[in-house]
Amino acid sequence: MVSQKTILIAEDDDFLAKAYQIKLTNLGYKVVIFGNGEEVLSYLKENPPPNLIILDLIMPQKDGFETLAELKKEERFKKIPVIIVSNLGQEEDIKKAKDLGALDFLVKSSFSLSEIAQKIEGFLKK
Repeated sequence: MVSQKTILIAEDDDFLAKAYQIKLTNLGYKVVIFGNGEEVLSYLKENPPPNLIILDLIMPQKDGFETLAELKKEERFKKIPVIIVSNLGQEEDIKKAKDLGALDFLVKSSFSLSEIAQKIEGFLKK
């Protein structure tokens, strides 16, 4: 039996987080959701790493940039693919996220939930 892949979602918008969860759970993924970077980092210290992280940039306590920088510093988490899904879409934000190690950067307003799910499936099949 193939083990279920886990996707960690860091998103402080409850409605959007729930929508991602429903869509990805229906595709067969285990989904864990957190509303800020502090919770993500705490979870990762206590649990096996997920197969992929969806990371919002604008979150309380610890934003996505700080969270991504900390993830990529830790040997255990360095190889986890991280996709940024944010309302920020400025060239410098995209460059900063990719320089910090993000695999991709999706602007929320430019992609439907189905398109985001397709991208995630593409990365997880690689």
